[in-house]
Amino acid sequence: FLAEVRLVDIVQGRDRCGAHDPSEMWANDSCHKIQESLLSSASGYNNYRGILNWCVVMLVLSNARLFLENLLRYGVLVDPIQVISLFLNDPYSWPAACLVIVSNVFVLVALYTERQLELVGYLVHCINMATILTFPAAVVLLVPSVTPAGGAFVLGVYTILFLKLYSYKDVNMWCRELSTAKAKKLARSLSYMFYFVFAPTLCYELNFPRSPKIRMSFLLRRLFEMVRCLISWMIPVIQSSMKPLEDMDLSRMFERLLRLAVPNHLLWLVFFYCFFHSSMNFTAELLRFGDRQFYKDWWNSETVTYFWQNWNIPVHKWCLRHFYKPLLRRGFSKIVSQSAVFFLSAFFHEYLVSVPLRMFRLWAFMGMMVQLPLAWFVGRFLRGNYGNAAVWISLIIGQPFAVLMYVHDYYVLHYRQEAD
Repeated sequence: FLAEVRLVDIVQGRDRCGAHDPSEMWANDSCHKIQESLLSSASGYNNYRGILNWCVVMLVLSNARLFLENLLRYGVLVDPIQVISLFLNDPYSWPAACLVIVSNVFVLVALYTERQLELVGYLVHCINMATILTFPAAVVLLVPSVTPAGGAFVLGVYTILFLKLYSYKDVNMWCRELSTAKAKKLARSLSYMFYFVFAPTLCYELNFPRSPKIRMSFLLRRLFEMVRCLISWMIPVIQSSMKPLEDMDLSRMFERLLRLAVPNHLLWLVFFYCFFHSSMNFTAELLRFGDRQFYKDWWNSETVTYFWQNWNIPVHKWCLRHFYKPLLRRGFSKIVSQSAVFFLSAFFHEYLVSVPLRMFRLWAFMGMMVQLPLAWFVGRFLRGNYGNAAVWISLIIGQPFAVLMYVHDYYVLHYRQEAD
């Protein structure tokens, strides 16, 4: 009955709004309009969470297949005892853990040195900074019971502490120059100092932004992600990548390194998500640290420079604030300052790899310095999708290639010597 009444209204030229023109009513009830497809760039659509979830599912399934295939072919290569032995050789000797505990001494030295505002305080700061880098390196090199994994972890902790305390020194120096009484008081606060040491940032400030409360659901999600990354993803990739490197001849080295580039690149991606998203957000939520911008959209990088500026925001902020801008203020050009930043980064990359492995090959150092001509080439000749593809190729081939070269040299240096 209602349909018949509606049809009569249409025939008589009346609609529910009182219009007597059927064409006007059909126009208002049209099911088509001018619009772009969602995958077109002109649509403005940017919610690709479903595609991200698809990538995660494909990553898990592909690594599960790879894990089962290697498990059937080689057996279990990773057992709990071997994992523990990466960090601990002797259960009664814990040099790496002792070094982490000793790092608190350098924090206290930096804190109480701020009371000495004259030349003596500056000299103590310089000695403290130099000791932070040389002392753990000497222990790792001279104590045989320090494993490569334990040494890398310890040197990573001390490197982070070095960058933090350097920022702490600079900020307090700037505040003293401005004669800020409040800054002098905060500089000597022990609790605030250790809050900065554990906070997920390398740049010191007098007042950090704080979130209103701790969200337990958010905290547990990040914890679950860290456990899932370590157990479900990283171990299968490590197991599939280590076996072919145990016996590698020179004629097939390049082919095998290229074949292992993709799984090692996936390992790097898992590390990025686990560290920069899961663990740093976990720490920030636990400390109610408000600034959660630990990375930007580096995956859309069209230049190498954009990638290095956005994939590790804490390090980029430190370099910009405490190294690059001070060089500019001293009269150095932008090119010289940028080259100095890459040189500093290359030094720390080599420091964190060569010292724990107790061998110096300069692969990491050269890999970072190569970024300078690569950045110039990509920025000058490649743009848009071509530049983004070049960045991805450098990540997939370059970084895993350098890592695998160290792994290969380590196996040749240790295991072949033992066999001989």
